[in-house]
Amino acid sequence: MIKILYIIPSLRKGGAERLVIDICNQLYSTSNVEIKLICFSDKNEYPDLAVADFIKVIPSSVSLSFAGKNNLQINELQEELNSFQPDIIHSHLFEAEIVSRSCYYPQAKWFSHCHDNMVQFENLCLSSFTKKTKLTNYYEKKYLFDKYKINGGTSFIAIGNDTKNYFNKTAKPYTTIKLANAIDYNKFYRIKQIEEKKQIIITNTGSFVNKKNQAFILEIANVLKTKGVDFKINLLGDGPNLNTLVKKTKGNNLTNQIIYHGKVNNVQEFLWNSDIYLHTATYEPLGLVLIEAMASGLPVITLDGKGNRDLIEPGKNGYMIYEQNAELFAQTIIDLWNDKQKYREMSEYAQEFAKQYDIKPYVEKLLRLYQNAINLKE
Repeated sequence: MIKILYIIPSLRKGGAERLVIDICNQLYSTSNVEIKLICFSDKNEYPDLAVADFIKVIPSSVSLSFAGKNNLQINELQEELNSFQPDIIHSHLFEAEIVSRSCYYPQAKWFSHCHDNMVQFENLCLSSFTKKTKLTNYYEKKYLFDKYKINGGTSFIAIGNDTKNYFNKTAKPYTTIKLANAIDYNKFYRIKQIEEKKQIIITNTGSFVNKKNQAFILEIANVLKTKGVDFKINLLGDGPNLNTLVKKTKGNNLTNQIIYHGKVNNVQEFLWNSDIYLHTATYEPLGLVLIEAMASGLPVITLDGKGNRDLIEPGKNGYMIYEQNAELFAQTIIDLWNDKQKYREMSEYAQEFAKQYDIKPYVEKLLRLYQNAINLKE
């Protein structure tokens, strides 16, 4: 029996949270495995997916101070580690990283999941000494590395090549392993019915924050409208930039073309009823939403976000555009939509491509990593 403990701050809507739930659901029915998922908050935006039996909420926090005393609220979490006695402890997102490592449990093998290039791990340079944020990041990194040492180290899991390269430079001497995130493929797969219709249905999903760059979608929509294209864009998600974008949409007379749906639980249904997935993030560590779209049969048209370079095979499952040029994006959408044979081939290949990111083989690989780590320890 292998006992695995996952730690994540909450189960709010997000790629890391979806992945953890999919992993836990897959492992929950796996023989010779016992799992537990600890969250610091009871916020759960996946009530239909997250099985209550493996979730435990333990409010925990760490506040570090340069001059004063660090404030650690970890006693209950430490008690849980001592009680559950995990063989593996696997943290997701930086808050979980720093809180979990503040506990002491060297009996387990620790894994740190790198869902993005965590800024706290940046190497310090001379210019950083004049920037308070950089110094805070450095202090947090030093604190973490001291905790890694007393807990027997850690293994970093990077979700893509860009993230792996980053942690290879910033997390020495610890090992960084590339293991691309996965989806529940069967949840998104459906045979794509390619209809002869005029209107193009385009979808984008993600938090409304600066790096997701949904404001650029409005620029693309303006070009499509100017060219007389019949289209609709579904925007799924929520965030601090939402109200501003809604106002800009009204100001540009695009309310008939751009629809804001907020957070939804049925993303796959929007994808099934769409034709193209449009992704405008300026930085993307990998892009689970791109894989979900491909599994649903959608070619992807995306801005270069570095990590999503791992996913796009130009002209086969989508197109990557390396400059923020609304005219180029719009024309790529039009050309693809008008070439129905090309569209059909890309739709079919996108679904075949996405199969390799299914959660079942992913979990099998993860278990092998865990078992190898345990064997090395023995």
